[in-house]
Amino acid sequence: MQTEKVIDYIVNWLTEYANNAKVNGFVVGVSGGIDSAVTSTLCAKTGLDVLCIEMPIHQAESHVSRAHEHIAQLKERFSNVSDTRVDLTPVFEEFKTEVSLDGKQATVDMALANTRARLRMTTLYYHAGLLGRLVAGTGNKVEDFGVGFYTKYGDGGVDLSPIADLLKSEVYAIGEALKVPDSIMKAAPSDGLFGDARSDEDQIGASYPELEWAMQMQDEGKTEDDFEGRQKDVFRIYMSYNRRNQHKMIPIPICEIPKNLK
Repeated sequence: MQTEKVIDYIVNWLTEYANNAKVNGFVVGVSGGIDSAVTSTLCAKTGLDVLCIEMPIHQAESHVSRAHEHIAQLKERFSNVSDTRVDLTPVFEEFKTEVSLDGKQATVDMALANTRARLRMTTLYYHAGLLGRLVAGTGNKVEDFGVGFYTKYGDGGVDLSPIADLLKSEVYAIGEALKVPDSIMKAAPSDGLFGDARSDEDQIGASYPELEWAMQMQDEGKTEDDFEGRQKDVFRIYMSYNRRNQHKMIPIPICEIPKNLK
């Protein structure tokens, strides 16, 4: 990958899109992870105004400290960057008092994790609406189009996706070129939706390099029967996520009424 040229391409794309939309800049949710760090830095390089928003909900301290470090560095490097912090923990806790928490614990936990992401999406759009800006998404290609590892209408609810055509390894390469803090570069990727330090690999059962490999094998038309051992397990994990999360990756189905019935 021609890293510097890719960076310039994305920055120009962001700038052109924002100018055509006649908006003042971007709003980015900053989590302390590599994807949000790269996205916010790319947005900052446009020279347009960028608001970085922290939105903790019972957040692991390691995530919080990395987000603080990144935002401080970004503000030092770019005069067009500002930040704010919205503590959504009380909102989340109040929400739980108004809904039923009956059911299998794993199912309830997942529903609440997705609720966290949707509260954050609402917060991002509130600020974007106030400031006349676009919400920049932070999803990468493996998450968005491989395993669908994001929340529909949560972190998947954005105006534009500057890094969605980049594999996770490519995001790291760009992060290094953009001088993203080492603490973020070295941290295990995590969605931070469960209030602890569990990683994406803990949840999915495969690492991002493994998922990138499986995505490539899918593109080449391979099937589970082509592999054995760990490769077979990884390909099975990837395809299981890919199949059940297709509803996130394709347009919302529309029931088109036949003309003869109208």
